[in-house]
Amino acid sequence: MMAMARTLLIAAAAATAALGALAHAQEPVSALRGHNSNAPVDVAADRIEVQDRADRAIFAGNVRVRQAALELDTQRLTVAYSSGGGIQIQRLDASGGVVVRSPSETARGDFGVYDLERKLITLIGGVQLNRGGSQVNGARLVIDLNSGRAAIDGGPPGVGQSGGRVTGRFTVPQRGNQ
Repeated sequence: MMAMARTLLIAAAAATAALGALAHAQEPVSALRGHNSNAPVDVAADRIEVQDRADRAIFAGNVRVRQAALELDTQRLTVAYSSGGGIQIQRLDASGGVVVRSPSETARGDFGVYDLERKLITLIGGVQLNRGGSQVNGARLVIDLNSGRAAIDGGPPGVGQSGGRVTGRFTVPQRGNQ
């Protein structure tokens, strides 16, 4: 009975320490909080195909997108736009090694969607979010550019390497040995 109580006490202490480290890692909001999705979008690629009747352009090969402090790299990018009164970009769909960077974090995934109207960036498949020395892995990441909040889902059980769970490794403040 005493051993069981000690085990529960150790487990509770470990859970408290993990939650403390997680809370510490989540303190700073994304540098993309309040990102200006109305800023000009610069795109560079090896190739472009414009499908004017469908109001879209497809960029392929070493695609690099910049909008203010946001950078996105991928192999293929479809830009959906409206052409009434000038070209207005509405959505970017990326596939093939998608990397999204801000001044304080880097996110990676297999596919990505940047919805400029809703101010949401979603990465899907083999997602990894790095900030400082901390890293979180999962199946889907959603970054809300209004709030700077990032949420990661683990996905269905058995899919991907995380087995349907979110995993992470967080840095903790280093204290002197006392």
